[in-house]
Amino acid sequence: MLGDYTFTGRGAAEIAASVERAIGEGALAPGAALPPLRELATELGVNPNTVAAAYRLLRDRGVIETAGRRGSRVRSRPATTVHDEIGLEVPPGVRDLSAGNPDIALLPSLGEAMAQAAAWNARQPMLYGHAPVDDELGRLARAVFDADGVPDGPIGLTSGSLDAMERALLAYLRPGDAVAVEDPGWGSVFDLVPALGLRLVPVALDDDGPLPQSVSAALRQGARALIVTDRGQNPTGAAISADRARDLRALLSDNPQVLVVDDDHVHGLTELPLHPLTGSTRRWMLVRSTAKAYGPDLRLAVLTGDPVTVDRVQGRYRLGPGWVSHLLQHTVAHLWRTGAVDIPAVSAAYAARRDGLVRELADRGVKAYGRSSMNVWLQVPDETGAVTRLMQAGWAVAPGARFRLASPPGIRITISPLTLDEVPALADAVCAAIRRHPSGRFG
Repeated sequence: MLGDYTFTGRGAAEIAASVERAIGEGALAPGAALPPLRELATELGVNPNTVAAAYRLLRDRGVIETAGRRGSRVRSRPATTVHDEIGLEVPPGVRDLSAGNPDIALLPSLGEAMAQAAAWNARQPMLYGHAPVDDELGRLARAVFDADGVPDGPIGLTSGSLDAMERALLAYLRPGDAVAVEDPGWGSVFDLVPALGLRLVPVALDDDGPLPQSVSAALRQGARALIVTDRGQNPTGAAISADRARDLRALLSDNPQVLVVDDDHVHGLTELPLHPLTGSTRRWMLVRSTAKAYGPDLRLAVLTGDPVTVDRVQGRYRLGPGWVSHLLQHTVAHLWRTGAVDIPAVSAAYAARRDGLVRELADRGVKAYGRSSMNVWLQVPDETGAVTRLMQAGWAVAPGARFRLASPPGIRITISPLTLDEVPALADAVCAAIRRHPSGRFG
């Protein structure tokens, strides 16, 4: 019994379904404590092991979380609720700097590339039984990986970075296992991991990437996988430096059983050099999405890794979608072959807006972060108040709750829609929206 709600069921599946109904009907709010095992077992007249099995089912589905003697609670954000839904409606007339989209003016035209892909398909249609990776795309991808110092490994494809991460995690981890993730970090990863029945372990970071001492602590807590963003980290813009990569690789080499996933989603959008953690453990994968540099609707990601990991990821992909459309593969190959994206120009365009905003804020006494890519992150003492006041001033920014686990409150500002002329006015609005602590310090 919880308030006026009565749990029902004799078997584990029935009890689990009863708990889920309570959550769906609002009788169990996010964060609410579940009855102790023995108490609920007595009420239902079942063995405590049956209730324990029901709670395991709920935990494995990402519905609840358990904390040993502190009992079980409904997840603060159920696995069916995505972090991207944390936000606010942007009314007409307000500049939307919250969505995280690239500047459409910097995306290449796809017309010629898609026409070439269609012409190829007319000559040689892709049929069942053909190789899943196009030869030219595979050669181009491998050549760029080689140029960036990524260890040799087979090439694979998925329908985006998150798709690749999910398949890699499922290849090695089991419900209840821990995954170390950057905090602040990508909200979609925060949703994916518990949806797979896995546990999130936050890792702190600075401008140069994950902090070694925090990664070490996560490994001591039993993390069996580590997901890192090599450059253009969302939301902070951090990029792993050469020195930081060396320190992290040395740390990981003492933990060879850990699966390491490198996310390089801003490939083609930044001139910052790549310093991946690839090859520091036995099981590793590096994945590159085409979404940011070539357009979010171009659903293709190229990956490489150790042979076992790539084989497991691609094997699982074959059991679902089968392969990534060769029309998309030929489109991307054409874009790469012809240099459709002027990487130095695109990188400079984003840097001018991003660095300009960071500099303007610094001139006003506000510390902001944005070493690479299209976002600027700053800590604020009152996240809700800052977002609301900026909205009233005509600027919509993303609340930091989308991107945080244990890190302090903040806001993310996507600079891609900005013009350089707008940067000073935005900096003024941010400063006016932030209220100082009684101590006189920010964040």
